[in-house]
Amino acid sequence: MSTATGSLNRSEAPAIKDATEFELKLKPYDKYILDNGVEVYAVNAGTQEVMSVEFVFSAGNWFEQQKSVAAATNFLIKNGTKNKTAFELNEHFDYYGSHLTRGCYNENANIVLHCINRHLAKHLPVIAEMITDAIYPQHELDIFKQNMRQRLSVNLKKCDFVAGRLIDEYVFGANHPYGVYSNKEDYDALQQQTLIDYYNNFYSNGHCIIFAAGLLPADFVQQLNSTIGQLPLNKKPVPVIEHAVTPAAEKKYRISNDPNGVQGAVRLARPFPNRHHPDFQKVQVLNTLFGGFFGSRLMSNIREDKGYTYGIHSFLLNHISTTAWMISTEAGRDVCEATITEVYNEMKDLREELVEEDELQLVKNYLIGTILGDLDGPFHIIGRWKNLILNGLDENYFYNSVNNIKSISAKELQDLANKYLQPEDFYELVVV
Repeated sequence: MSTATGSLNRSEAPAIKDATEFELKLKPYDKYILDNGVEVYAVNAGTQEVMSVEFVFSAGNWFEQQKSVAAATNFLIKNGTKNKTAFELNEHFDYYGSHLTRGCYNENANIVLHCINRHLAKHLPVIAEMITDAIYPQHELDIFKQNMRQRLSVNLKKCDFVAGRLIDEYVFGANHPYGVYSNKEDYDALQQQTLIDYYNNFYSNGHCIIFAAGLLPADFVQQLNSTIGQLPLNKKPVPVIEHAVTPAAEKKYRISNDPNGVQGAVRLARPFPNRHHPDFQKVQVLNTLFGGFFGSRLMSNIREDKGYTYGIHSFLLNHISTTAWMISTEAGRDVCEATITEVYNEMKDLREELVEEDELQLVKNYLIGTILGDLDGPFHIIGRWKNLILNGLDENYFYNSVNNIKSISAKELQDLANKYLQPEDFYELVVV
């Protein structure tokens, strides 16, 4: 069957290329500075008339002096202003088919808007009102406290929830923002004035950075500047607060949470440096090989071969100050100890044996493929940039990471395994 010149010959399979052969480019951002000094990072791209704007405040639990205040302040910022009730605020965004969320994390808290770009002008004045005129009604706070107490009561019956709280405490310390967790008494102690004070310090007079992506309006910067750019933000430096990491002295813990439960939660974790450490990027490759994707050593052994669990994963926590290397799974309570043994066996293999080239190439292709996916579309791209900027990094870090993935050798991975995958360095927790 003849084919037209230049058309595909479908009788021949296309050539297969390794992902590592691709040249990756991180689309640059546009940067603007509003009248009040707020920095705006924007990726203007896409074909659909949709966009996102994320307002990131230095308002995480790193800065709180009373537990749960940062999270409560962030959540209730949408629950009433001087001019609008919580219902009216929600109705406003729903009317335009837009979506406004908020979230509180360790160092930062955010307000995130997703909308059709032509509706941005309707939303920015309302968001500005939330930033300057939230009133934290007592009845909304009472509902929040009741809901959080009920949610906590339910979650404390789940072994994985309890394990997640405790392992962070063991690694970072009960008083460190990364290790602290809330109890019923902490929600009971929340007071309206405490939230208002935190809001005044860290939102209405706080420090903000804006990340935007999508098909942005032609007058996007002017819209931002006429609303958010006129607020009393970024007038004072972010408070410099140090929190000492005080890990637990004991390394092994066994907790009974549900005598009738059939499943246990297993957590193994060790302290680890943050992204600025020279080993961080290469350890990401070792982690992927070890337990970072579905074809990892841990998955192949503990899920596929032993059948102890539906899934087991290892990862480096996404923290800014310091971090930890974590292994996490849920397994039958009768095989939790065997699961830990097999994790250590996999560590031993990585310390003692060089990974074969085929397996290493598979891991490299997976990681490069993941990055390729993260560079597909403006929302993924701004997410990459946000992660770099909030961690005090630049585009060189991105390209160094790609180069490290492509060039790392089996011997380097073995050396890193001997340096970091030592069982005596790991905290061990089983909650059943």
